[in-house]
Amino acid sequence: MRYCVIMCGGVGSRFWPHSREERPKQFLDFFGTGRSLLQLTVDRVRSIVPIENIYLLTNRRYEALIHEQLPEIPAENILKEPARRNTAPCICWATHHIYARDPEAAIVTLPSDHLVLKELAFIEALTRGFEFIEQGDRLLTLGIQPTSPQTGYGYIQQGKPVDGTDNFYKIKSFTEKPDEELAEIFLRSGEFYWNAGMFLWRADAILRAFEKYAPEITALFDRGDGIWDTPGETPFIEEYFPTAPSISIDYAIMEKADNVYVETVDLGWSDVGSWKALYDASPKDRNGNVTQNSRVIAQDCHDTMFAVSGDKIVVAAGLNDYIVADAGNALLICPKDMEQKIRQVVNDVKDRFGEKYI
Repeated sequence: MRYCVIMCGGVGSRFWPHSREERPKQFLDFFGTGRSLLQLTVDRVRSIVPIENIYLLTNRRYEALIHEQLPEIPAENILKEPARRNTAPCICWATHHIYARDPEAAIVTLPSDHLVLKELAFIEALTRGFEFIEQGDRLLTLGIQPTSPQTGYGYIQQGKPVDGTDNFYKIKSFTEKPDEELAEIFLRSGEFYWNAGMFLWRADAILRAFEKYAPEITALFDRGDGIWDTPGETPFIEEYFPTAPSISIDYAIMEKADNVYVETVDLGWSDVGSWKALYDASPKDRNGNVTQNSRVIAQDCHDTMFAVSGDKIVVAAGLNDYIVADAGNALLICPKDMEQKIRQVVNDVKDRFGEKYI
């Protein structure tokens, strides 16, 4: 059968002050649709994977939020991490859990906080992807058709096409966050695609890859043989999961394996990874301003993002290329080209004023 694992344990600190430790980015309704990014992710995938086969990997502090937003997800399908250890240990755990139920499982692994505008194309891409990985020992990632020379994304270079398929290729190389000059070269070449962090594989195939390329992770989870999908799984995870190395699935497996493929797609995708990315994905007025769920009077303002919650009215003048974000007890005013410093700002706020602002 087909399964989905959605990773939803991150903090999203680049979206401070809206994204907080107690209610991170994936649980927020950024687009005024009445659905959070996590809810939209589940909505997209449930036409392909039955709801009882959708698993959520999250930090245990977010269990109540998930029940609140997704009451239809069975409680036993919420896998609660006792510590954050990046994507490779998370995926290894979820795969062991699912494999114990269904050794022939085919799995799609998705981030919880991305934007996909072309939902039909997404459904068709996953359907083709499942059919592709079910035919053999294959690890597949989705490569997004780039529209600009983004320096904040990883890139995948396509290699030889797979015989008898359309849009499936062996992967030639991975490049993590190139500089602007290299990103321009990638865009012009037509061989490079954005790495969206969406993966498909059979459970047995990814477990073999862990055994071969990440033996330290395999050795840790092998201690749990016989306890997966039993009452013994929770205490095992509580004890051993925090000792796992913190490493991404890309570094641990995908950049090393020799059976890695890419399906090239155009999904109207954004990782919505920052305020600028949200600005780029949002409708704008004639001056290029975005007033995200906000009431704003903007005089002589251009290309500025306003994200102010509640009943507050914003009056601004003379702002060009700024972010104005207000939520609860914190206000951020920052040039868009300095948004990469927001994570450091969050650390400074925590050190100076305490955790209640984080």
